[in-house]
Amino acid sequence: MANTQKTLVSRLADAGEDAIQRLGGAPGADRFLGAMNSMRARMDDMQKQLRAITTIEKRLSAIERRLDKMEGKGKSPARSARPSSRKTTPSSPSSPKSSS
Repeated sequence: MANTQKTLVSRLADAGEDAIQRLGGAPGADRFLGAMNSMRARMDDMQKQLRAITTIEKRLSAIERRLDKMEGKGKSPARSARPSSRKTTPSSPSSPKSSS
């Protein structure tokens, strides 16, 4: 059974190597591989930036808690994960205030 699995794995590895060689020889493959590599690099950068945003959000919530304590407000309402998803209601038209 171990020999069967080894041959299966080695055959898959050989087939993968053959496929990579064929892709490398295809016309336009160098442009495709270049685009894939640049996309990988951009995705890595984006992931690093998203991790930094998470850290900043944690620091901001800690600062907000400290500020609420200093102002004596107690606990602050929970911040939503997506501030852009907040729905604002338009202010209702009110009668003009008369100055007395």
